[in-house]
Amino acid sequence: MTERVITPRHRGFLFLDSHPAGCRRLVEDMWQAAVPGPAATSTGDGPVALVIGSSAGYGLAATIAGLRRVGIRGIGVCFEKGPSERRTATAGWYRTAATAELATQAGRDMVFLNGDAFADEMKDQVADLLKQRFGGRLDHLIYSVAAPRRTDPDTGTLHASVLKPIGQAHRTKTLVFDDQGAGEIKEVETHPAVGDDIEQTVAVMGGADWERWIDHLADRGLLADGFTTAALSYIGSPLTAAIYRHGTIGSAKAHLEATARTLTARLEKLVGGRAVTSVNGAAVTQSSTAIPGIALYVGLLRGVLGEGMVPPLAQLTDLWDRLTGARPLDLDDDGRVRLDTWELAPDVQTAVAERWQAATTDNIAQLADLDWFHGEVQRLYGFAVPGVDYTAPVATDVPWPRHAS
Repeated sequence: MTERVITPRHRGFLFLDSHPAGCRRLVEDMWQAAVPGPAATSTGDGPVALVIGSSAGYGLAATIAGLRRVGIRGIGVCFEKGPSERRTATAGWYRTAATAELATQAGRDMVFLNGDAFADEMKDQVADLLKQRFGGRLDHLIYSVAAPRRTDPDTGTLHASVLKPIGQAHRTKTLVFDDQGAGEIKEVETHPAVGDDIEQTVAVMGGADWERWIDHLADRGLLADGFTTAALSYIGSPLTAAIYRHGTIGSAKAHLEATARTLTARLEKLVGGRAVTSVNGAAVTQSSTAIPGIALYVGLLRGVLGEGMVPPLAQLTDLWDRLTGARPLDLDDDGRVRLDTWELAPDVQTAVAERWQAATTDNIAQLADLDWFHGEVQRLYGFAVPGVDYTAPVATDVPWPRHAS
């Protein structure tokens, strides 16, 4: 197996390689930080769960929290690239390998499939595996997919999502880092959506694929009585609303929420089940760093809250408690689970807004937690992880986790 020293190479927030040992250590740290529930003390048959988008961000947190908190077994689906002669594998590849190993050690039967979650072929593969390996009944489905493109299985049309405001151009502050990691405030202007930009984004990031998954599994008779499903979402601050909640991606999120209501009406009749959207709080993810203004907002939010920021793992532990009945499944007036109340508290948003208005390149280091944010971006790819020796060669050719037949 090839070993080499891996140093971070990146263009802005996008890193070209990932560090296997760093990714593994991150997963191990998350595993240890997850609060076990009563099911974690046994290796018996826990609820069967499907996590779509299991390798990164909130989907990874959902997988680890589910394994540790409620003892789930089942399937994780993600789309990652393996190692090549020129590049390491993606960070999600290495994180999945580590998650699978920890699950096996804990006696959890968790299978990970690598492929296009939008494709019907993947839905068939999951359905077959549920029937053959997990008794043909699915208790929970977590949908956590962020993708730039989706091919419609019915028409073959390729849809592409965009991050644009609606109605007029939007100019906002944003945060960038130089090669030495120093933060700089710039202003960027994003042109408004044109043509079918909104429809394209809704087709990729709305509820169509989530609904297709439910239809596919229901048609195969695979939904257990009391089945619950949650699609992970975000609302965010008024400071970012023009590009996010009121922009093209916001239209997709609104479609996702409408889909939840449609699915609930059907699932209640079919299996006494329910579909919800879970509105999570802010976090540094590979998707969020691509949105203008989000980096600055999250850095300032951390500057205000410090350790009071609730990490994705804790949020998804809360969600699992609600989905499994350990806590009430309380919903807001629009039928959403709200895990973001800590972020949107009026006093927090007032403090962040004041810092946003005052922020310049000269004072940003005093207003935002730049070291934390810069470190979080690096940790997305397995770098800057405490306890990892980055001067040591590391094996990059890590195999995708196999599952026994």
